[in-house]
Amino acid sequence: MDTQDVRALEELSALIEEQELTKEELVKYLRQMMEIRAFEDNIAELLGRAVLKGASHLYAGEEAVAVGAIGALRDDDLITSTHRGHGHAHAHGDSAAKTDSDKQLHYSRMMAEVLGKSGGYCKGKGGSMHIADVEHGNLGATGIVGGNIPVAVGAALAQKLQGNDRVVLCFFGDGASNTGNFHESLNMASLWDLPVVFVVENNQYAMSVPWKKASKVQKISERAKAYGIPGETVDGMNPLTVRSAVSKAVARARHGEGPSLIECETYRWYGHSHSDPRAYRTRAEEAEWKKRDAPETFAKGLVALGLLKEAEVEGLEGSVQAKLDAAMDYSNKSAEPDKAELTTDVFAHSKFTQQDKTNDEAWREKIRKGEVKREISYAQALSEAMREEMLRDDKVFILGEDVGLYGGAYGATRGLFDEFGENRVIDTPISEATIGGAAVGAAMAGMRPVAEIMYVDFTPLAMDQVANQGAKNRYMFGGKTSVPMVVRSEGGAGRAIAAHHSQSLESLWTHFPGIYVVMPSTPYDAKGLLKAAIRDDNPVMFIEHKMLYKEKGPVPEEDYIIPFGVADIKRPGKDLTIVTYSRMVLRALEAAEILAREGIDAEVIDLRTLAPLDIDTVITSIKKTGRFVGVTEAYENTSFINEVMAQINELAFDWLDAPMVRVASANVPVPRAEVLEDLAIPNTNRIVEACRKVVA
Repeated sequence: MDTQDVRALEELSALIEEQELTKEELVKYLRQMMEIRAFEDNIAELLGRAVLKGASHLYAGEEAVAVGAIGALRDDDLITSTHRGHGHAHAHGDSAAKTDSDKQLHYSRMMAEVLGKSGGYCKGKGGSMHIADVEHGNLGATGIVGGNIPVAVGAALAQKLQGNDRVVLCFFGDGASNTGNFHESLNMASLWDLPVVFVVENNQYAMSVPWKKASKVQKISERAKAYGIPGETVDGMNPLTVRSAVSKAVARARHGEGPSLIECETYRWYGHSHSDPRAYRTRAEEAEWKKRDAPETFAKGLVALGLLKEAEVEGLEGSVQAKLDAAMDYSNKSAEPDKAELTTDVFAHSKFTQQDKTNDEAWREKIRKGEVKREISYAQALSEAMREEMLRDDKVFILGEDVGLYGGAYGATRGLFDEFGENRVIDTPISEATIGGAAVGAAMAGMRPVAEIMYVDFTPLAMDQVANQGAKNRYMFGGKTSVPMVVRSEGGAGRAIAAHHSQSLESLWTHFPGIYVVMPSTPYDAKGLLKAAIRDDNPVMFIEHKMLYKEKGPVPEEDYIIPFGVADIKRPGKDLTIVTYSRMVLRALEAAEILAREGIDAEVIDLRTLAPLDIDTVITSIKKTGRFVGVTEAYENTSFINEVMAQINELAFDWLDAPMVRVASANVPVPRAEVLEDLAIPNTNRIVEACRKVVA
């Protein structure tokens, strides 16, 4: 045995003694690494034979990181994972399983998920890059590089708000450390001393780009200094080295001392994906790394120390192969997903009842008759909604830029900060992506966040987190999670603040299945819909119009909610149907009064929610009037009104007596100059002219 081998054995022995590990624990770590390797080699073989379709990013070579890091956790701690996440999923799920049969089922369900079978963890809807077991603390993997980092921050925030001592372990690769998500998330986690441990798996290459070509910083752990947190680089080919470092970071987080960053230097045996020829690295380099192969060197070390016999290692090899065979048998026997599963799991089941709908109808009738005397502003209605829901449910909290003493958009949260304090009305850094992602993670971990993003123009900065994580996780994870979160934002023009603060981007958000889009026009609607949004178990994009905050209207003092997907006929009529939402409801009502003086009776429908869309109320009106005018402040070429018109064309074409007409904003960035802004967006006169056209 040479000097290097002797030194390695001494180090292994010291690590075992330091961590007071039993033989049972050591065998578990070896077995888990062997099982991960067998799993990945099997997938590589299936990909090579084209039995397995789609992308699968293999973890072989990096086993020591997952096994060592998760070995430092308690059963009730949480993890978030990445597109190269089979190892994380296995180590976590195997550690949580209590019996051998449970461990086998876990291994089998992982394999079935990769193969897209109904018996998989996510019913085949997530596949290789999106395995999750939220019930047992695996909040899921993501196909977006760095997409899980803000989610981990939100999950850790949830633990702190809930007052428990659970810790979140967040895995990601070296490439993710160059993304904005990484920097925003470390800043936020550090600022709030959150119980999260960031584990960087530096496998030397982000696809084909070596780390030295991606950063001036030699060690990723050095970046921790910028955020005032500990950073350490360790050997990612030794599970006990990883476990030692992560254990200290976990203990620190568990005691309220905040996050840490652990960089694990490791190497992937396969290419970035199956199609990667690995032309960017030499076979000599690969051979050097493979001399440090974790399952092999760990097994040899345990044998050399007399803690394990060769026969026991051989027995493990046999049991691993048997487990793999059983997993493949389970997967082959597992049915393809039923075709009916195509549309399940997009949204959590609605909590709205027929009584809620009946109550809403009754209140609207009382308002029309003038029986509701109390009048408050749109902004006050929003504030009341949030306050009442925060009093009703201590899981509800608010986060966003300037939501504290400043009060957020038009001061809607100012009084809430005074009443509930900084633990439930949380000022954030200017980090839209991490605000969105933190809301996702907190929601998945049991809270009900209301995140404010100051302008809808800024919501695309959070689109990856809200749309790719929040809106899709329930579906990708086979309906096994809910994401009860609200994003409040303000949109629309009218204040002469130009193109970056005046857009109507709601159609961006209606594009994504899995998220509701709400746009109230009155104080009554604003309060009832926001209360419903906070109680709902789905992500909700709640877009307020900046020119409506000071508008006053009748609002009941009694508790009420407005169910989603129920339009409101703001003005009945028989000659034509005007369909609109948000501030344009006011302009449409003004136009209807002008038209009435000309003998034209216009029906004005306020959609209130764009997703879900109440197309039935629209179609019923079209069948009565035979004419349609759609009004929106969004750009003409991409507005949501175009979708409404498409559905009318499909469902009620034969009832149309004239071509449909839309009134929308010009296809130009919203100008600063008032005269140009007024020309760009719809006004009452343009709506009147459009209505005259369809009845001519």
